[in-house]
Amino acid sequence: MNVSIKQLAVRMGATPVLQNLDLDVVEGEFLVLLGPSGCGKSTLLHAVAGLIDTDAGSVHIGGRDVTWADPKDRAIGMVFQSYALYPTMNVERNMSFGLRVAGTPRAEIARRVAQASKMLQLDALLARKPAQLSGGQRQRVAIGRALVREAQVLLFDEPLSNLDAKLRTELRRELKTLHRELGATMIYVTHDQVEAMTLATRVAVMRGGHIQQIGLPGEVYARPANMFVAGFLGSPSMNFLEGEIAGTAVTLGMRPEHLTLHRPADPWPVAEVTLVEAMGAHEVVWLDLQGQRLAAIAPAAGMHQIGDRVGVQMALDRASVFNPVSQERIELPADAFRHRPR
Repeated sequence: MNVSIKQLAVRMGATPVLQNLDLDVVEGEFLVLLGPSGCGKSTLLHAVAGLIDTDAGSVHIGGRDVTWADPKDRAIGMVFQSYALYPTMNVERNMSFGLRVAGTPRAEIARRVAQASKMLQLDALLARKPAQLSGGQRQRVAIGRALVREAQVLLFDEPLSNLDAKLRTELRRELKTLHRELGATMIYVTHDQVEAMTLATRVAVMRGGHIQQIGLPGEVYARPANMFVAGFLGSPSMNFLEGEIAGTAVTLGMRPEHLTLHRPADPWPVAEVTLVEAMGAHEVVWLDLQGQRLAAIAPAAGMHQIGDRVGVQMALDRASVFNPVSQERIELPADAFRHRPR
């Protein structure tokens, strides 16, 4: 099912959280809402789920206006950060609880639980209680509880944030596989850009209750709409350099991986190495370039030491250019960097 949100507004007391927000989620896509804490992404998800009231606007799911419908009547399944499992019930009863309350026939409950548990590799755990499960297993149960509803829209509210790095990686892979197998529409909230970039078919970057940019992960990363998006995505984040192009003040944005370090020589500007961070397969080299701080990604060969002077080659064809006042992206002609920015 598709999800359509029009002119949505939500307030918490006197404070506006979402304002005139529009969003169309295509049927079958995996949309990730990405942004810092307090940007409104969870509020938006809860509005879609019917867990909070809206002050204005509408929510349509599958073409049906559900703005004032109860959560149980919205054809959605939801997975929370905290698992929200019943501690006295085993895995099977946790997964089937909602179906039993709804009066679903026993045979149908058994079929759905068997199908979900096989998909999530929970077959051997159905008799266990939550206290006997690992964090990753508990989250699988929470996902299974949403799956047995056979909802066409699945909502995820930072479901992996309580897990360690290894488990997050494993469950990211499983969620992507699950999406491919189910073909359901999924809306996923996170502040973790790695989750967003690896899971999403489209990513919507949020700030201050507004969507700053929405698009394919690669497009948003390569062509950020403004300096907030540019700086929020990437680790280390995009470098910003103040300069001029054809006499006009601009902010030049360069990803660390688009800087190449050489021995000091023309025509490259010379910078001083101020810090080197070993990252396994590569290292992050921090630089001082005429008072401006830059990060570059270099092979982990131990070639750079603090105090070294290096030539910095910039892949200007990969650069982003922003208006330093509005911080919005500026589209330049293809030959704009024929003369180097200064």
